[in-house]
Amino acid sequence: MNYDYLVVGAGLYGCVFAHEAAKAGKKCLVIDKRDTIAGNVHTSENMGIQVHDYGAHIFHTSDEEVWQYVQKFAHFNNYVNSPMAVYKDELYNLPFNMNTFSKMWGIRTPEQAQEIIGKQSREAVIEILKNRGVSDPSDYDISNFEADNLEEQGLSLAGKDIFEKLIKGYTEKQWGRSCSELPAFIIKRLPFRFIYDNNYFNDPYQGIPIGGYTAMCERLLGMRDDMGGQICGIQAHNNITVQLSTDFFEFVDMKKQRPGREITSKDGDTFAKVVYTGMIDEFFGYELGNLEYRSLRFETTSMPEVDNYQGNAVVNYTEREVPYTRIIEHKHFEFGKGRGTVITKEYPSEWKPGDEPYYPMNNDRNNILFARYQREAESWTQVIFGGRLGQYKYYNMDQVIRQALDAVKRNF
Repeated sequence: MNYDYLVVGAGLYGCVFAHEAAKAGKKCLVIDKRDTIAGNVHTSENMGIQVHDYGAHIFHTSDEEVWQYVQKFAHFNNYVNSPMAVYKDELYNLPFNMNTFSKMWGIRTPEQAQEIIGKQSREAVIEILKNRGVSDPSDYDISNFEADNLEEQGLSLAGKDIFEKLIKGYTEKQWGRSCSELPAFIIKRLPFRFIYDNNYFNDPYQGIPIGGYTAMCERLLGMRDDMGGQICGIQAHNNITVQLSTDFFEFVDMKKQRPGREITSKDGDTFAKVVYTGMIDEFFGYELGNLEYRSLRFETTSMPEVDNYQGNAVVNYTEREVPYTRIIEHKHFEFGKGRGTVITKEYPSEWKPGDEPYYPMNNDRNNILFARYQREAESWTQVIFGGRLGQYKYYNMDQVIRQALDAVKRNF
């Protein structure tokens, strides 16, 4: 069969692109190596609770067009992300705000908090400069300080208490490296709020799709239409075929494909263009070398006899000695009040080929290598590389959707 598009990956990018292509009358085949759609935003029901199978996904955006777009495919609740952090036997509000500072130092006013942070930051910079051999660091202009690594950056921005209790251990678990071995640019700034406000995101639009992200992606792919005709009245399902448990590199013999030419499957199907949301280095057979990623492991537990395990959807564990970074209690995303609960512990892990990649390691070495792959991709004019893995960038969900919509505009 002849198709206009082969969409590789049924995550958000692939679903949005396929939906818009179908609206424009293009025939699309969407494939995914998993046996489910929705990629890493996949949700499944357990005891009436929508479980985020691959980690917490809270939709938030400042992009009004994207916000209006997603509401065509899901009703969003008014969930506001207000995570907690546990350090030893201490419990803190996130993001860093007056509730955090009040608990940490027993203070009440923004002026007190700013004074403590400023004092500790300056003390940290002076100590770093002493270790560098600067003769009189007390005269140093702290605004000119340039950190050599993430540890120095964190201490210079937050001071000792916040860095050591709420940043250091969590960051080292997340990246699998000591903070002194990580580049400073990972923490460009820290969002201190000198008000009593636990809302993690600054975006005006925020929420969770009622019924889960999988249902939202099913609507995008025309697999269900239960939104009262809000899906633009299109015939998308007539132009979209979904094929799961299908690996692109088993579906297509890449040795027989050529830049700028239509792609042909092993079964003889032809595709004028390909939308590829997998790892860009894998597409090219790692011929220039491996890009690096971080992976995650999830340990989910059903608790039918527990109604409320931790009282919050997301609780971070910031000690390095605690192996997981956070515990998610899924029922709180949709304000669930029924019997039973489901929790997930999230463990960061090293990535190696064959593992599931979750986010790119955007250090200098990897960014340079990615730029080489991008140049390689320029000749493959029939392939659109999209999403976190195809564009090797840590996109939020709204940014993935924006990138897909922009790609549609460039191609139709």
